[in-house]
Amino acid sequence: MAIVRVDEVSRHYGEGDARVVALDRVSLDIERGDYTAIMGPSGSGKTTLLSILGSMNPPTDGRLLVDDIDVYALSQERQADLRREYIGFVFQQLELIPYLSALENVMLPLAILKESGKRERALDALCRVGLDERKARRLPSELSGGEQGRVAIARAVVNNPPIVLADEPVGSLDQTTGRQILTLLRELADGGHAVIMVTHNPESTAEVDRVIQIRDGRITCDERPEICTLPEEEGEALPVGGVAG
Repeated sequence: MAIVRVDEVSRHYGEGDARVVALDRVSLDIERGDYTAIMGPSGSGKTTLLSILGSMNPPTDGRLLVDDIDVYALSQERQADLRREYIGFVFQQLELIPYLSALENVMLPLAILKESGKRERALDALCRVGLDERKARRLPSELSGGEQGRVAIARAVVNNPPIVLADEPVGSLDQTTGRQILTLLRELADGGHAVIMVTHNPESTAEVDRVIQIRDGRITCDERPEICTLPEEEGEALPVGGVAG
């Protein structure tokens, strides 16, 4: 069974002549262990889709099912519980709190939990991304860009969510650091997480299992990287042999 199922999802903004269709009857399934890239030009709907997947933006029509739970049929309180249990977020600007140590940043998603061992869980998450206790005590400003990215990923997975959503996770990083972060996301997928990444850069898809191309709110290609060709200049792709999906 798919951990994520998007069922005929549409998202509209405005009314009448001002109506904008951001997504138009999008359907897809994502399994545990999938490393999926969502690509498309600016305004294509990829960021809207990611926000719907993150339980932050209700669709106008259609359903989002996570582990067979109809997400937007839940109350807002239950949606918050679901996000905490099922979804980890990696943001483009990383969003680390500058006055908290790396360890304290990773512990933030655990703050609401009424249980012991939070520090140990956060240290374990940092260890998983290659940071030791010495680095855990440092402020973000005392870490390299790659190390900050590792902290952000540790924070995303400290609750061991089955789904990790990454919004342009290497957009503000240099090439070497970006490759390190993409490899870490690959390792998360190999460990059983469903990793879904929005990116505009075809080079970021080198290690993914699947590329979903969106244009004008519709999926135009949903294939493996060797099938979806990825022209760099336009930031979008056409499937070999015609339009798929």
